[in-house]
Amino acid sequence: MYLLSIFLPLLGCFLGITFGRYVGIRGYSLIAVALMLITWILSWIIYYEVSLSGSVVLINLGTWIDSELLNLSWCFLFDALTASMLVVVLTVSLLVHVYSLEYMGGDPHIVRFISYLSLFTFFMIILITASNFVQMFVGWEGVGLASYLLINFWFTRIQANKAAIKAMVVNRIGDFGLVVGVLIIYYGFKTLDYSVVFSLVPHLHLINIVFWGQEINMLTIIGVGLFIGVMGKSAQIGLHVWLPDAMEGPTPVSALIHAATMVTAGVFVMVRCSALLEFGDNVLTLITIFGSLTAFLGASVGVFQNDIKKIVAYSTCSQLGYMVFACGLSLYSVSFFHLFNHAFFKALLFLSSGSVIHAMGDEQDLRKMGGLVNLLPFTYLCFVVGSLALVGFPFLSGFYSKDLIIEKAGTIYVFESLWVTIIGLVSALFTAYYSTKLLYLAFFMMPTASRTKMEAVFESGGFITTALVVLFVFSIFSGYLFKEAIVGIGTDVWGVSIFVLPEHTYLIEFEFWHLFLKNLPFLTGILGTLSALILNTLFKEYLFSLKLTSLGMFFYTFFNRKWFFDLIYNHYIVNKFLDFGYYVSFKLIDKGVLEWIGPFGISKLAYRFSSSITSLQTGIIYNYALFMFFGFICFVGLSFISNIIPASSISIVKLILFIATIFAVAKWSR
Repeated sequence: MYLLSIFLPLLGCFLGITFGRYVGIRGYSLIAVALMLITWILSWIIYYEVSLSGSVVLINLGTWIDSELLNLSWCFLFDALTASMLVVVLTVSLLVHVYSLEYMGGDPHIVRFISYLSLFTFFMIILITASNFVQMFVGWEGVGLASYLLINFWFTRIQANKAAIKAMVVNRIGDFGLVVGVLIIYYGFKTLDYSVVFSLVPHLHLINIVFWGQEINMLTIIGVGLFIGVMGKSAQIGLHVWLPDAMEGPTPVSALIHAATMVTAGVFVMVRCSALLEFGDNVLTLITIFGSLTAFLGASVGVFQNDIKKIVAYSTCSQLGYMVFACGLSLYSVSFFHLFNHAFFKALLFLSSGSVIHAMGDEQDLRKMGGLVNLLPFTYLCFVVGSLALVGFPFLSGFYSKDLIIEKAGTIYVFESLWVTIIGLVSALFTAYYSTKLLYLAFFMMPTASRTKMEAVFESGGFITTALVVLFVFSIFSGYLFKEAIVGIGTDVWGVSIFVLPEHTYLIEFEFWHLFLKNLPFLTGILGTLSALILNTLFKEYLFSLKLTSLGMFFYTFFNRKWFFDLIYNHYIVNKFLDFGYYVSFKLIDKGVLEWIGPFGISKLAYRFSSSITSLQTGIIYNYALFMFFGFICFVGLSFISNIIPASSISIVKLILFIATIFAVAKWSR
């Protein structure tokens, strides 16, 4: 059962690549969805047996690497964290498979597309079921490869090519940090197995190592290295720039990558490595700062975007910031709970966006929509539920996890808790604003599209509706159903999957937080919603006039262009590297220095030397007598200076004098 849950998606990918053309689109679609359905059912059985019944499973398939101290096996770990993540990944993946059957139905390469989806799912399962860091890294790189293939699925589009390459390059920067962290883990612990490393952390947390000439705590370097990897994969500020551009891929790809799988892999690794992060000096503070800045960045930029998918993408970026700074505050179970809920309502938002785009003839600009509430009533209902869950409306899934992060952050007695609480509330305000703005512009505003396009709008068919209905239900009930199991006080679900130091445990304090402070996340959500409604309905002209002022234009440009991160990277980093590569590496070194001391210089020197030697053969006797005279002078001179110059240098001096004499005589003879 456990191995089937891992390898059935790989089987689906293999069948699509090898036999897809023979069984046809319908046949392969049925096979792929059936395999994913079986895997999804198995994931819930595994969740019941492992997480709820407390039966941890470890499956060792055999030795993988056996070299001196490095001993690794193909070993799969099924604990509470793995089982919970498995449910999330396979639920969203199954629904994306079903959704794609209709959304991509007109594409002639749908077999290849679904094969890529299955491959992505397989590598994600490898990542979350790994029992050592190297096996985890295989899944980590595998999802990066699969995401490149999916983003670049429409490879004839230049923007898709650029987005896929950008995602790959930015993630490689983060992966470098992850590799450094894993290598230092092996250096310090002499093993890469989870169970051994996490067991030895309390005994080795005081060890310092020399890194870049500085003596630093080993666990601090490991934690920073792991977090750099998380920054790339989970799109934290600085390495977040690939996430919005990845919207160039098909909408099902956006839901699969940005909702529950690839971007949350970094958060999963942080929760998995909680023991390493807890003992690292100042690592948690660093994580908290970057996570809170990411939450604010995503929320503020999302307000000023006009592309429906990019708004949801920046919303994902913001929610990932919430998860990360929750980990920085040692709220690992709360962070995972938000990951769990976020997967469902964000997948609902992405797939609902895809339904709108599909109905509008691939139109994504909100300014060219409007009036869809009567034409797409079911999609509108899904959008409302997903948006309310995102905002944190009471009794929907986001309310139980997002508000909980802000509440607990406000009751933690560390310096950065006040900072992240304020940032979290401001981000929640912006989130409510752009969620309401999106709903208004797409569904209630007067239609701005052409009459022909509006007449062609249609509600989605059975496959898309099925996926949306399931996500609709999860977005409403997942928070209520799983709250006590995942973050309830005294819950024993996690066992040893999550480690928190006693001084970082804050279970009781937030229960006694003032009622008004507890209601602040909800009140900021209401304020953001009302602001969006009032400003976009009653004060549209005022907003437009404000944007045309110099200050308004500056702020609009700053946030619309994503804090100028792309501009800074392109102008000050990418272009500088390109200039260095052309003017220094290519022109100065390759075509300059290396040519002169390499093939061009040697050939030129050989030609001149041979020309000089040839010119000495004049056939005139007094020239030859002059050569003999110069040779005699050199011999006598060497005899006198041999007492001054070391014996080891005599041969070199002789060679130099010989060559100089030849050139001098040749010059004179001309």
